Amino acid sequence: MFQFFKRVKTVVSSELNSMLDRAEDPVKMLDQFMRDMESDIREVESAVAKQIANEKMLKRKSDDAQAIVDKRLAQAEKAIEAGNEDLARRALADKNEQEQTAVSLRESWERAKQDADQLREKLDEMKKEYQQMQLKKDSLKARAESAKTRTKMNRTMSSIGNDASKQGFQRMEEKVLQFEAEADTSDDLSAASRSLDDELDALSSHDVDDELAALKKKLGKE
Repeated sequence: MFQFFKRVKTVVSSELNSMLDRAEDPVKMLDQFMRDMESDIREVESAVAKQIANEKMLKRKSDDAQAIVDKRLAQAEKAIEAGNEDLARRALADKNEQEQTAVSLRESWERAKQDADQLREKLDEMKKEYQQMQLKKDSLKARAESAKTRTKMNRTMSSIGNDASKQGFQRMEEKVLQFEAEADTSDDLSAASRSLDDELDALSSHDVDDELAALKKKLGKE
């Protein structure tokens, strides 16, 4: 019944690291521990309720037996006052028997009450422990989630620069540089081609001027 406290101690001592070492999901395990604790508390609550009911039953029987003792004593007194010693003697004899029963029942009731009180204290302790573990569970769950997030981010960051996407990005960057180099070369060739055309055009224009001068000289139009 009280394996609860052992289980609580296990949770407290193992905490997050040992659960991770055993390749267990801390969040799921903590939730399971809490469910086990809740089950134990319900079990103890049922035991406490039964013990309290037993205590009340014994108390009632003890009170009833004591009431009979008091009743027989009063009846014996009345019998003596009435001058009936035989009736008084029988009343006292029954009173003595009932008194023994009353004493036995009272002792049983006192033990039952003591047990019930101890169970109540245990139940209160368990509930306090449960509340503390609930708070600790929330903290451990938050730490576990944070640790998993950090691990995932670290793995992601460590893979940057080595994955296919990064390598592909670098290839495309080289392609762009190649395209730019080809464009620059094309511009240089185009500029060189335009210079040649200009020289040829200038040369052609010079030939025409010479030919015109020669023609004017021939015609005497200089």
